[in-house]
Amino acid sequence: MALTINSEIRDVHGITPEQEAKILDFLQGAVYCWCNNQNDTGNWFSMRDLMGRDNYYWQGTPLIVLYWKHIAKGKDDESAVKGAGIDSGWLLKKVIDKDKRTFETEEAELIRKYRWIKREEDEYTIPN
Repeated sequence: MALTINSEIRDVHGITPEQEAKILDFLQGAVYCWCNNQNDTGNWFSMRDLMGRDNYYWQGTPLIVLYWKHIAKGKDDESAVKGAGIDSGWLLKKVIDKDKRTFETEEAELIRKYRWIKREEDEYTIPN
């Protein structure tokens, strides 16, 4: 387990296994980029940091199916965005849980945050 504490992992319903796999791969790339770009800073991050704020427009990404799932349920735009955000948070937690690296987690500001705990075993070398 990549999380330093046992934590509940929930499934997201209403999307296909293929859609979920694409989202998980996409989010794994986002986590990789965050860890790579943050290096040793130990900054906390959340789904909002990866795919919110300036990155909130999910059109053209695998995440858009989460929004459309909630629209199909008859939700208005604001409720669909909120529901998709919650779903994406659960999927990010699943990605973090399966990651080979170690992450701390906490709830703060009404969201779940993560921080990579860089350890020697997380290092790798590129073969010559």
